[in-house]
Amino acid sequence: MLYGRDVELQLLSDLTSRGLAGAGGALVLRGEAGIGKTALLGEARDAAVEQGWRALSAVGVQSEASIPFAGLHQLLRPVLDRASSLMARQRQALLAAFGMAEGVAPEMFSVGLASLELISGLAEESPVIVMIDDAQWVDRPSSEVLAFIARRLDTERAVMVLAVSEGHDTVLDDAGLPELPLAGLDDDAATALLDARAPDLDHAVRGRLLAEAAGNPLALVELVAALSEDRGISRTLMPWLPTTRRLERTFLSRASGLPESARTILLIAAADDEGDLAEILRAAEFLDGTAPSVGSLEPAVMAGLIELDGHEVRFRHSLVRSAIYQAATPSRRLAAHAALARALENHQERRAWHRAAASPGPDDDVALDLEAAALMALDRGAPRAAAEALRRAALLSDSNTNRGRLLLRSAEINFDLGDAAVARRQLAEAKSAKLEEGERLRLTLWMEALNEESWFSPERVRAFADVADQLAGAESDGAALALRALWPLSIGCWYGNPAQETRDLVVKTAQRLQRSDSDPMVLSIAACADPVEEAAWVVGTMAEIVPETVDDPAEQHALGASMTAIWAFDLSWPFLCAAVDGLRLQGRLGLLGEALASQAWAAIHLGKHRLAATAADEASRLSRDAGRPRWALVADLATATLASERGDYETANELIRATEAELLSVGAQSILGFAQFARGRYAMVNNLHSDAFEQLARVLDPSDIAYHPFVGYLGIADLIEAAARAGHDDEAERYFAQLDALAEKTSAPYLKAMAAYAHPLVAPDDKAEPLYQRALKTQLSSWPFHRARLLLAYGRWLRRRRRLIEARPPLRAAMESFDALGIRAFGEDARVELRAAGEAVARPAPDTLDGLTPQELQIAKLAASGMTNREIGMRLFLSHRTVGYHLHRIFPKLGITSRGQLRLADLGGD
Repeated sequence: MLYGRDVELQLLSDLTSRGLAGAGGALVLRGEAGIGKTALLGEARDAAVEQGWRALSAVGVQSEASIPFAGLHQLLRPVLDRASSLMARQRQALLAAFGMAEGVAPEMFSVGLASLELISGLAEESPVIVMIDDAQWVDRPSSEVLAFIARRLDTERAVMVLAVSEGHDTVLDDAGLPELPLAGLDDDAATALLDARAPDLDHAVRGRLLAEAAGNPLALVELVAALSEDRGISRTLMPWLPTTRRLERTFLSRASGLPESARTILLIAAADDEGDLAEILRAAEFLDGTAPSVGSLEPAVMAGLIELDGHEVRFRHSLVRSAIYQAATPSRRLAAHAALARALENHQERRAWHRAAASPGPDDDVALDLEAAALMALDRGAPRAAAEALRRAALLSDSNTNRGRLLLRSAEINFDLGDAAVARRQLAEAKSAKLEEGERLRLTLWMEALNEESWFSPERVRAFADVADQLAGAESDGAALALRALWPLSIGCWYGNPAQETRDLVVKTAQRLQRSDSDPMVLSIAACADPVEEAAWVVGTMAEIVPETVDDPAEQHALGASMTAIWAFDLSWPFLCAAVDGLRLQGRLGLLGEALASQAWAAIHLGKHRLAATAADEASRLSRDAGRPRWALVADLATATLASERGDYETANELIRATEAELLSVGAQSILGFAQFARGRYAMVNNLHSDAFEQLARVLDPSDIAYHPFVGYLGIADLIEAAARAGHDDEAERYFAQLDALAEKTSAPYLKAMAAYAHPLVAPDDKAEPLYQRALKTQLSSWPFHRARLLLAYGRWLRRRRRLIEARPPLRAAMESFDALGIRAFGEDARVELRAAGEAVARPAPDTLDGLTPQELQIAKLAASGMTNREIGMRLFLSHRTVGYHLHRIFPKLGITSRGQLRLADLGGD
């Protein structure tokens, strides 16, 4: 019986009730050791199993926190025979993660989707409860997969409950999962528990126990047990001793009376990461030279320290494990790990980590063993684990042998993972160690690339260029490596405001390193480093490249994103689409989120508004999944812009405010320009032209915190129109002259189109009409949104000159275009103008697609194309059951009853 936990038990019961109804979820229990997390997990599990649920469980173990996917393997091992039911790519990813299959290293999110599908398949037979105890000790790759699964259970007959000890930072902290903090028992519950355990306890001792336990139920139970064993209250209740330490002393007092053979086995089990009985007994024999029997464990079982479940040894509580391990002398702990390493001769990765734990000091042989484990981790799709193994190997290496090389490799992996701070620290450590000439050049290169001063200082870029040139001449892949290191400098140039000399140096360095005349990386670097000066060259060279000639989706993304950096959205589009498809196949969610965010903004400017909505929605979700919140915010601003255009002002305003606040809180001022663009579009849609002018002008004002000229040019046509319609004629003409000159210099298609759009808005009345007509006939054909807006402006211009009959065709065309694009706000403006021109206009027919969420529209289109639920789920990183749930919601919204009818439904062109 659990005392004082009625509220917590009810919350767990509510969670499983939702799971039974197909609306599962996850819950994190957090509290100090002994507070009752494990007991609550047990109660939830038992209650679920009684109702016919399938239970899967895993327990984090500190000693296995470095073994990639160890926790996930422990969780799924009982059901791995069902992996054959997965799609081939998912099955391959999961088995490769567990070292059970060879192939290309799987992406973590591919492993996550495979695990989710496995659980979802189980849940079709009976609901599933997933229990993770001591989640703070679960290895990082497994924790990332668990977070991925937990966020996707809301349409599953499955729930997940995770217990985390207070004071530990985990991947789960940023997963956005609901938490239930566990406090100590109140006085009544603590008294009831103590009375149940020791009804005849002396009143004074009873009072002291209640005070010392401070509501910790495990402390109450174990301290009573210690007293009943006549161990003396003076030893058990030390004044001012923390509850955790007091409990460890209690457990140790039990262990101290055990036979020597039992204590040896307990130490081995505490150091072990699997709990396999045969493995533990074999290591114990290596440790003491005497073969123990299973019977040797019986005293420890009788003392309530461990439990035997078939061939598995489990500690009754994680504090028992830590108490046993910490109480051993250092030499005895090292010997225990050495014995385990001998027992694990056929398990190379685990053996390497135990050898490392057994090493009292530098040992190059052990370090090379760990390096081999790092390579295995890379093959299993666990680069963070590989980087950690290399770091540990470096610590075990002599500075005159392998330390520098191992630190350099670890830093390179951390750089690829986006962990610049760790990479910098490791490079600084490697600097004083022995390195070969090529390694020393790579070290210098990465140190320059990771030094943000290099983004603004010509001297630092010149130093980087010298090293890059040397590396290109010294190593076969030196040029490619140098270009990879140069890429973040070019991004820094785009987001920052360096001197022109710096921009020139970055571009010239890239061009010297190019592998061909149209090297994708060189084009990408040039476009980002110096959009104004290099746009014309990049746009001209891009005419020779098609996405099919670029094999790597990451390079396709770099090219597509770079084209958006120079306002060439029509050129970027095929590359971004190819990158999105390729990155999906590879399961690279982090980069996929970036590509989708870039695709969303390109789609906004290209007039593909429904596709922009689905891309922005998915980019936001996947970027948060991948721990890249800034890209999620960029996507949210695209969503806000689209909401403004649809007339959903409340959503738009709330998204803009929330996103801007978050950007300011994390110091991401460089993205504020996108927030100003969204605010400006919001004001334009609402015909608040003075407000739109103020908002958009800020992005082109060097004294403003939101200053970012490259982003400012995205909204310069809106700015010119807002200025003209608000009566700021001089400013309108000044900004138009700026736009016209930039369009001519860069040859950027978007800027040329915007100049054609804005020219009649600022021209004298007697010269405006031919400018309207020329722009509409020739220069805005690829830009349907702005073409519709210019039709509206032209129709308004004609109507105000009382040329009513001539005004109707452009106004009608504008109205129809806005309706087709789903832009209600401007469509309503066109209707108002058309009525004023004397034409009766009916209200627009409601669009059934407006009733679908962006994700539902995406699923509907994929289903209409003939894809199965499993194929759709694999594409969108959802379980097949979640896809089916969404389809059942989609059918009534579209007025259909079956999947076959989706192919006949009008789901929009873009």
